[in-house]
Amino acid sequence: MPDTALNVTITEKAAQEIKAIIEQQELDKDAVRLRLGVKGGGCSGFSYVLDLTETQKDTDEEFEMHGIKVICDPKSLLYLNGTTVDFKDELMGRGFVFNNPNASATCGCGSSFSA
Repeated sequence: MPDTALNVTITEKAAQEIKAIIEQQELDKDAVRLRLGVKGGGCSGFSYVLDLTETQKDTDEEFEMHGIKVICDPKSLLYLNGTTVDFKDELMGRGFVFNNPNASATCGCGSSFSA
C-alpha cells in the first residue's frame, strides 16, 4: 500500500496498550486488526470507532504501525486524515485519546467531535 494513502498515527504508547489488550483477550495477534473509524452520533455529531476485529472489507485501507495492523474505511479516512491516536493513563482517567486536526469542536469526554 502506498504511504500517501493514509495519514493517521498510532503512538507507541497506544500500540503497547492495544497489544496488551490483544494478549489479555487471548486474540490471534496475526489475524486481529484494529478498526479505526468514525460514525454518526455522540454529543458533537461524530463518534470515534476503535475496535479489534478479524473482519476486513475489500474497501478498507490497511497499514501497520508499531506492530499493530490497522484498518479504516475510506469514508472515515476523510475525517481522520492527520489524526494521532494516543493512550493516556492519568489520575483523572485512562483511555485512548484522538488528536484530530479536522475536528472543529470536541466534546468534554473526547470521544466525539464535529467537523
